[in-house]
Amino acid sequence: MSEPLAPGSVIGILGGGQLGRMLSVAAARLGYKAHVFEPGAAPAGDVAARVTRAGYDDEAALRAFADSVDVITYEFENIPTAALDVLEAIRPIRPGRTALAVSQDRLIEKAFLRNLGLKTAPYAAVASGREMQAALDAVGAPSILKTRRMGYDGKGQVRISEPDDAMDAWVAMDDAESILEGFVDFSLEVSVIAARGLSGEVVCFDLGENVHRSGILATTTVPAKLPPRLAVDAALMAGKILNALDYVGVMGVELFVTPGQLIVNEIAPRVHNSGHWTQNGCAVDQFEQHIRAVAGWPLGDGKRHSDVEMENLIGNDIDRVPEIAREPHAAIHLYGKAEARPGRKMGHVNRVKPVTR
Repeated sequence: MSEPLAPGSVIGILGGGQLGRMLSVAAARLGYKAHVFEPGAAPAGDVAARVTRAGYDDEAALRAFADSVDVITYEFENIPTAALDVLEAIRPIRPGRTALAVSQDRLIEKAFLRNLGLKTAPYAAVASGREMQAALDAVGAPSILKTRRMGYDGKGQVRISEPDDAMDAWVAMDDAESILEGFVDFSLEVSVIAARGLSGEVVCFDLGENVHRSGILATTTVPAKLPPRLAVDAALMAGKILNALDYVGVMGVELFVTPGQLIVNEIAPRVHNSGHWTQNGCAVDQFEQHIRAVAGWPLGDGKRHSDVEMENLIGNDIDRVPEIAREPHAAIHLYGKAEARPGRKMGHVNRVKPVTR
């Protein structure tokens, strides 16, 4: 294992959204400087030591960015491969590119999870109208058609309630390579935020219970209403995934709770929206944990000192901030975005309660 990065070192962050913003704050707390690379608007720019605004096709800007940092990490998955080729030739990228390759393609991700012996929803590849019908015959309806690449917060997917909806769903994909996933009859959706360090140590935070509205995470509540046996299973599953990828950093693993077992919905190789509760529920939150991992520090233990309900502030929810600010034990985290739009995450609030055991 290499020595931890020295104080004053620079951590490069690909992506300047709210996750990059909170990673930058965590880096500063540990004595590091954050340099953000972002082609567009960058909420992280308000807190990062430096921002490069350039496209991922700008090789000169990528090289200059890489030369200016000591290690590179990222806040989102869909970074072009050509950009990664340029960056990796100059500086280490953590988490590594295998995790990106797996998570950038939903079909590859499902096969990876199945190969580890983990349960997923039934699925089939779709690249044409003929394959759409074959996939429907195999998976059935209700189901959901998703683009293999890109798409988040409910974007890039179409629900199929009846078999007759299938071809309209395929037309809506506009010929994008897709995956048809069968619905899972689940009682809860939970997520485990896990971290793996350079030494191979793995630490998991407590499971959060998630509620989505219109495909966007609305709340995460900790502790989740889950039997202890399944909570242990979730941590073991996350560790299995991290070790298989030789992962370094924080990962979010979303799981469906079904009778007697857990089914993996998806993985996200980065800090995760459902882990925001850790900012006010743990001594070391997910953002510091990620910086610790990529910088070569020992990981924090991840223990929870408080119960927390995290609520995303989406769109015009931002207008409720003055009211929320009057609540006792409500910790507000705003992202500095200038314009509220429907479906846009403007911030979140962590409502902290005495811990229950």
